Amino acid sequence: MAKKGDMLYAWTNDAGLLKKAECGGAVTELLKYALESKTVDAVLAVTRGVDLYDAIPVLVTDPKDLDQCAGSLHCGTVLMSKLVTEYVPKMSGKKLGLVVKGCDMMGLLELAKRKEVNLDNIVMIGVNCGGSVSPVAARKMIKEKFGVDPNTVTKEEIDKGQFIIEYEGGHKGIPMDELEEAGYGRRSNCRRCKLKVPRQADLACGNWGVIGDKAGKATFVEVCSEKGAKLLDGAVKAKKLSTEAANPKGIEIRGKVEGAMYKLGDKWRKHDFEALAPVLWETIAKETGRCMKCLACIEHCPVCVTRADKYEQPDLMVRRGFIPADPMFHLRRFAHISDSCINCGQCEEDCPCEIPLALFSHAIRTEADKWFEPKLGKSDYKN
Repeated sequence: MAKKGDMLYAWTNDAGLLKKAECGGAVTELLKYALESKTVDAVLAVTRGVDLYDAIPVLVTDPKDLDQCAGSLHCGTVLMSKLVTEYVPKMSGKKLGLVVKGCDMMGLLELAKRKEVNLDNIVMIGVNCGGSVSPVAARKMIKEKFGVDPNTVTKEEIDKGQFIIEYEGGHKGIPMDELEEAGYGRRSNCRRCKLKVPRQADLACGNWGVIGDKAGKATFVEVCSEKGAKLLDGAVKAKKLSTEAANPKGIEIRGKVEGAMYKLGDKWRKHDFEALAPVLWETIAKETGRCMKCLACIEHCPVCVTRADKYEQPDLMVRRGFIPADPMFHLRRFAHISDSCINCGQCEEDCPCEIPLALFSHAIRTEADKWFEPKLGKSDYKN
């Protein structure tokens, strides 16, 4: 019987899924079993759209359809926690399963505090995350740094410090440090992130620490809750999944990889925040001066939950679309969300004026965390 704190290698017993999925297919198999066993009524998943730069969210109720969602899309930047709120009214009284990165998980925890979601009705399977790359930036990087037509790329992954692509005619990898020093690579908020293993999910899964004959053929699974243990035990008992104890050396390696990612996050925080610190408010005033007040930063933020009776008030809305936006608009928003900013980057990514909003929010929050008890999640969060 699995219990909280256990660390295992797991892989699907479905030969077809094993061939299609990554790292043994354990995550997809767990979600399929969750549907088959009625542990959840639906799974909110992501599938490939027209190409690997196009991540499409789908609500799945048939376990067979989850095979189409197997594998990762590092160039598809979808925030699952915000999407969950759109399905909550439709899923009233029902249970939902989903795969979460660190920012997805933190978003759900913050939404739960605001009573926007009920975590008792959600099964979270966490995945280790080294970061993601914006679709447009990914295409440019592959063309300019890899010398490859981005339309010919069939698969991408981030592994062992490299961004690796497979394309018609071959494969190629370039160290992420080299890419990022040249202005390419991961989204800026991903570079600063220090929550790489989402342990407040029910299970934390990934390929870090899988060594020996299981390397590339199994998923490292850390049991993080009783809910996660029950799901894992059920899948094994139903012969959907096979497991074995994680190799102690693999556990050590996983810890070292996680530690290296923390150091990399510190490096980018120093790079981003120290340059900003002397002129933070001057920079905010300058950058937000081109804001057209389209409200995308509010609408796409999982933390900025608006009040219906206030959102349409004239003092907020009357100058929508007018440049420049009222300075108080941004000061209000930063005051509202900065102490709970999860550094997901959605405000910045969806801003048509390309204002570095995530940088400002994250800088304000981390500065406050030096002096006050962090309000984001628990005080042991490293993000």
